[in-house]
Amino acid sequence: MKKDTSAKQQAKNLAGKAGEFLIGNDLRVARLGFGAMRVTGKGIWGEPADRAEAIRLVRRAVELGINFIDTADSYGPGVSEEIIAEALHPYPAGLVIATKGGFDRPGPDRWVENGRPGHLISACEGSLRRLRLDRIDLYQLHRIDPKVPAEDQLGTLKNLQAQGKIKHIGLSEVSVRQIQHAQTMVSVVSVQNRYSVTDRGSEDVLRYCEKEKMGFIPWFPLAAGRVSGEDSPLRHVAARLKATPSQVALAWLLARSPVMLPIPGTSSVKHLEENVAAADLQIDESQMAELGRLAPARG
Repeated sequence: MKKDTSAKQQAKNLAGKAGEFLIGNDLRVARLGFGAMRVTGKGIWGEPADRAEAIRLVRRAVELGINFIDTADSYGPGVSEEIIAEALHPYPAGLVIATKGGFDRPGPDRWVENGRPGHLISACEGSLRRLRLDRIDLYQLHRIDPKVPAEDQLGTLKNLQAQGKIKHIGLSEVSVRQIQHAQTMVSVVSVQNRYSVTDRGSEDVLRYCEKEKMGFIPWFPLAAGRVSGEDSPLRHVAARLKATPSQVALAWLLARSPVMLPIPGTSSVKHLEENVAAADLQIDESQMAELGRLAPARG
């Protein structure tokens, strides 16, 4: 019995080995989170093939010490948020659920920007209802819709914040200039851009987040799978560390910056456990330099 308890305690602390970050100076999260996009059906549309397994996956994430879950109203749409609530509500103390609004979903694999104020209000209220929350800790604008003045989109989020429906505001897929413009209207605590060991096009945004002490949430963090062939430095480092290429890609992100908050997603409990084990993987300076040559740092 004692051995069982000890094993559970070790699992509970696993994600925490990645270190911690304060989002908005008051939301303390382990730096390795969980992205809940893939708990839905094919094309990020509809129900998953096995809803019970999706619920087990979300619960296992929390068992492994993850206390930062990222989702969006457009995942399903609505399905990911409903599964999170079904799996975890009433939520454990300290769990931060971040969600996003700003897309219409006309069908599988189809995404249409919609930053109209009425849509964003409806999206936020729908997320509150599905997640069974009175307030969303981190609400992110999924995209800044070029068809709608940015002031209208950010002003809507500011009003929702003033009404107590959201606590903190984040942005997704933005440039440094867009972040700076947003900061003239709202306090921005996080940025979610595509970034990985092989795709560092948002390097300037990462540097800006470091300077401003904003969380940087890399989506598509395991794109490194593309270059894990026999001659890939990623595979070579993984072999030396007795780890998988995915684990090395995640460990590289964690070592890359103290504001980095990777949120790898999966529909498999096995892959989830593999990903979280990356929190305990140490990469030295020479390995960081070797992996850093996989892609040029633009920006």
